[in-house]
Formats: sequence, C-alpha cells, structure tokens
Amino acid sequence: MSQIQRGLRFQQLHTAEAIFLMPNAWDVGSALMLASCGFPAIATTSAGVAFSLGFPDQEAAVSRETMLDRVGSIAAASPLPVSADLQSGYGASPEEVGETIAAAIRAGVVGANIEDYSGNPAQALFDREHAVARVRAARRAADASGVPFVLTARSDVHLTGASNVFAEAVERCNAYREAGADCLFVPGASDPKTIEALVREINAPLTVVMGLTGSPLTVPQLGSLGSPRFQCNK
Repeated sequence: MSQIQRGLRFQQLHTAEAIFLMPNAWDVGSALMLASCGFPAIATTSAGVAFSLGFPDQEAAVSRETMLDRVGSIAAASPLPVSADLQSGYGASPEEVGETIAAAIRAGVVGANIEDYSGNPAQALFDREHAVARVRAARRAADASGVPFVLTARSDVHLTGASNVFAEAVERCNAYREAGADCLFVPGASDPKTIEALVREINAPLTVVMGLTGSPLTVPQLGSLGSPRFQCNK
C-alpha cells in the first residue's frame, strides 16, 4: 500500500465498530515480526526505542532526529499503517509540535500521538489552553501534508497526580478533540469502570493500553466497554 492507502486504512480502523489491537514495535525486526502475526496496524513505543538504544524513556534523552530515523525505518519496512509515539512533540511551542508532525509524516507514518506532559516538575502538564494550541498545530500540519492521518492526543492526568483526575481528563480530551484530535489516550486508566466512563464522556475513539502492571483486561472485555483501540505495550 502507498502511504495514502495506509492512512485511509488506519482511519477506517478507527471508525469501524469492532475493537482493534495495535502492538508496539521498537525496531524493524519487531515491526516485521508483529506484522507477520496478522495485526492490522503497528504503533511505535518511545520507551522501547529509548531502551533499545540504552537511554531512559525521556524526550531529552533521545533526540527528535534519532526518534524519527527509527520511526521512519519501521514505516519503510512495515506493510501496515504505522503510528508513532512522539512523546510531547519534541518542543513546547505549537510551532515545534507542528514541525515534528510534518517531519514524522515525511518519514512515512500515518498516525502519531502527542502528550500534554511538560517535563517540568513544577507544572507536570502543559496549561490546558496551551496544550489545546499544540494539538491544533499538529492537526494543521497533518492536514497540510495531504496524507490521511490519525492524530491521537494523550493526556497524562492519571500519571501526574492531577486533582479531580477524571473530570480533568474528560475536559482535556474533549478540548483536544475539538482542536482536531481523532483519537484520545488516557494512560493510567485501567479499571473497567473508569474506562467505561471515559468512553461514555469523551466524544471520540479512545485508546486503552494494556500489558502494564495492573492492566489485566482482555480484548473482549475492552470491547464490551466500548473502547475502539487496544494498544499492547509488551
């Protein structure tokens, strides 16, 4: 498939009624192995890429150029749609996030996630208005490319100990959706009641990650909760 065909296929997966499972690859070998197993799409994992290079999972530890080089090699080798984990977009400003998305598309991916984690201990999450501007810039860059592209906005409210976690997650995710995100991702939400409530309150497809400690739900169980995208972290 061409990149445009892969992009269209990836979009279709998010609008279908059935849940789909997308595993995380960290290099060409793992991507080809996972593609041979029959999965419909592949994601990259920033942690996996960083660990394979001997670095911690921190945006400052692996440069944008290094990450995009690895992501591009995976996209070039895989016959499937590839979505890239781009952490917080490799820059605080909306302009930098837009540049990262544009570069990722040139590298061959048809989807990506960016997070609202700032990396600043004094303020772990970007201010909501600023975070929305970053998503909006990512959407503009994706649309300008002409490649069908699934933008996933990730909110780290559960991982940073924000107050009123559930309400904050819903408000941020719906704001990101209005800014142009196609899919939302709230890591740390792993119990059935929370996932079901997020699916109900967020007006967009939701990614749920499994394979981490305390995340034992199966694909059928997640499907019954209404989550359309199940991402396996191991």
